[in-house]
Amino acid sequence: MTVDTIQFEAIKMGLRQSKDGYVLSLAVHPSDIPDDLVRDYVGSRYMVVMVKLEDDETPTKRKQNNYIQIAGLLCRDKKFQAFLNEVIGVVIECEEHAVCWLCEQLGIDSRADLPSNPEACAELLEIQRDYHSWKN
Repeated sequence: MTVDTIQFEAIKMGLRQSKDGYVLSLAVHPSDIPDDLVRDYVGSRYMVVMVKLEDDETPTKRKQNNYIQIAGLLCRDKKFQAFLNEVIGVVIECEEHAVCWLCEQLGIDSRADLPSNPEACAELLEIQRDYHSWKN
């Protein structure tokens, strides 16, 4: 299956919260905005991938301790625990159960092991994507 993608550079202009979630405002230079994006109707859904750029146009690398934060936030999230129960089919009753499941799934002894394990970090991001897809 071939997927059509659109790419453009944008500048974050604002972030606010609405009843539907967060509203991210981006400024796109007129010569950079893709025609397909302009033609699509308001309410069109997109899978968004963003990479922050440094002043020299190189992508910013994610700090490794962010993975520990992601894992911690997921495990504390009651909706994530419900996702594990409903979609994955494991019995998760509390944060501690979610931590045990996640460590086993990622093949690590502790979330503190994430910065030194790129494979576990990639798997964590995949789990997070699956969760966000389910949640939305």
